[in-house]
This record gives sequence, C-alpha cells and structure tokens, in this order.
Amino acid sequence: MAVGACVVLGVGLIGGALAGVWLAASGNGRSAEPAGYAVTQRLWHDAPVDTLFPRTLTAPQGGPGPSARTWTRVVVAPDAPCTAASLAPRLLAAVRPLGCERVLRATYTDATATSVLTVGLVFTRADVTAQRALDGRKLAARLGQDVPPALPGAGTVAAAFGPAQRAAWWATAPTDLPVVVTAVSGFADGRTFPAPVPADQAMKKGRSDAVAQSGLGHEALGITEGLEKQLRATARTAAQEEEQR
Repeated sequence: MAVGACVVLGVGLIGGALAGVWLAASGNGRSAEPAGYAVTQRLWHDAPVDTLFPRTLTAPQGGPGPSARTWTRVVVAPDAPCTAASLAPRLLAAVRPLGCERVLRATYTDATATSVLTVGLVFTRADVTAQRALDGRKLAARLGQDVPPALPGAGTVAAAFGPAQRAAWWATAPTDLPVVVTAVSGFADGRTFPAPVPADQAMKKGRSDAVAQSGLGHEALGITEGLEKQLRATARTAAQEEEQR
C-alpha cells in the first residue's frame, strides 16, 4: 500500500461481507483456503488506504450499553516492516515464523474527540493451518501485558498519545484471513495509566474506574471487530474482481 502522506482522504466503506465458509480439505491433507484468503495477503500493497482504514467507522451498539460508537481517522502511518517499532514483542515473536509481511497502522478519535485509538493490521504469509493455530480468540490473553504501540499524530487530537497514555487494548487473529488486528485506546487529554488492561477485562461488570466508565475497552474491541469486517468485505471484492479478469 503506497502511503505517501500521513492523511489520505477518502474512498469510504466497501459494502458486503465475506461468508468465510471453509472449503473442503485439499487432497494433500492441508486445510483448503477460504474464499479471498490469498488475495488478503496482498491487500497491504494493493488496496487503497481508505479501503483498509476508512475515514469513518461506526459500531451501532458499540457500548457501554446500547450506545453507538463512531470513530474518525486522524492519522495514517506509512506501511512498515515487522519490527519492535511497530509490533509488541510477543506478537512479533508469534507472527515472525509465519512470514510477517507488513504492518499498517492508523489512529482514530471518537465523535467527542475525548478518546483516541491506534489500530493495526498485521499481514502475514501464514497458510490456513498456521493462521488457525494462532487461536485468535485467546491471542490477547497470551500476549499478557504486551500492549500494541500507540501512533500519535502531530497537530491532531492524538498528538499526546504515547506509551504512557495507553489505557485499554485488544488483539485478534481471524481464522479466515491471514492477518492480526490490534487496537489500543486512551484519552485525548494525555492522562497516563500504569497498566493498560485488555478490553475484556475493562468491560467487566462492576468496574468503576475511568477506563471502564468511559468505554475505552468497548472501543478497543469494537474497532477491531469493525476493521475485521471491513477487511473481509475488501477481500471479497478483490477476489471477485480477480475472478472476472
């Protein structure tokens, strides 16, 4: 993906959703690829930045409760190699053996400009078996306190978003796409936190701290789910276009 500047204006969301139904096992005993799997491995280079990181993302019931969430993109980083500068150490160790291709990151803010979130798409050359072995539903638990890095943006609401401002985070690896999706959230006012918490912990009932009451855990989880759906839609469109050539 060619990203020459920090902010690239918009194409917007691509509609549709990828069914993600597994095909029958291939003759050599390996799991066959879901539709769009191979195409996804090239999206970091082939897809426009506004397709991978839409200018606006919305979660109708993003929480807490039934409240909706809307996020606006404020900064996009150039695509980067898989290094400690762009990935948390344990995640880097997990994806390196899979053939980590590139890391794409962007930072969003909520509708009130009080919270900021850095999201990441980590593209790999993993085959289906290796991707499934990542066990994305337990990935965040395995990373422990290895929190994704924040991406600040000079002159934006995210100007003060650095390591100490990270409050809640999440990471997941879908079984039908060769990618890892990460998110880390914090307050735009620059307040610091000694120990960022995983989204599932920040969302537990009974918590009364600022992270829980502000919904930063809901935001970290919601934006990863939104980007995962967006990537499936993009993969489906790209696969259909490839078949028509």
